[in-house]
Amino acid sequence: MNIINAIYRIVTSFGGELHRQSHGLNRANQMGGALEEWIKDVFADTLDSTDENDRLIKLSQTFSYLGNQNNPPDMILKHGDAIEVKKVIGKNATLALNSSYPKNKLYANSPLITQACKTCEPDWQEKDIIYVIGVAPNNRLQSLCMVYGDDYCADQSVYERVRDAISLGVKSIPNIEFTPTNELAKVKKIDPLGITDLRVRGMWSIASPFKVFDYVYQRDDNSEFNFYVSHQSTKIPKF
Repeated sequence: MNIINAIYRIVTSFGGELHRQSHGLNRANQMGGALEEWIKDVFADTLDSTDENDRLIKLSQTFSYLGNQNNPPDMILKHGDAIEVKKVIGKNATLALNSSYPKNKLYANSPLITQACKTCEPDWQEKDIIYVIGVAPNNRLQSLCMVYGDDYCADQSVYERVRDAISLGVKSIPNIEFTPTNELAKVKKIDPLGITDLRVRGMWSIASPFKVFDYVYQRDDNSEFNFYVSHQSTKIPKF
């Protein structure tokens, strides 16, 4: 019922301003930091919390994993879904996923997730993943979309086939010494002094779900706030 409760809190407690500060590595200044903290509050029922210690206790009771700066997902609900939060400025802006391809599911054997994520719950193998996309120029939330990965993304084999083909092609270039990496390729000690390295990274992106599902939901640009939750799967009811 976590997502149903979260939807209820968004609908009944929406204020528009994303004001809570993030913690660690100055994340409040990074794209999506304030939105990510707001989503945590929505699920943990801490939107009105002013006692940070009390809030942290509730977050620990709600989530088994709270993410890190460089690896997906941003959070995992205890014995529930993984959540990936993306903030954009434009209403139809493409989502930048960086080196992580789109995910229809989150798998414990993925090389792109941290060891802490892999061990956040005993023996988990696979989790549904919710993409939460917020249109929030100047940290004022105008539109929000929550969509399940298996409604939004292809099977992982589709992306891995292309990634592996490109990686294999790069590594077949003669007279270059490659080193093992989770990225497309990595070359060390390129120059005579052995002090220059080269990383070959994939930079993935995906169209906004507001565009992908525009045949289902049309935003009202005259409204202060638009909110869409995918209902193609059977995990959540229709609204």
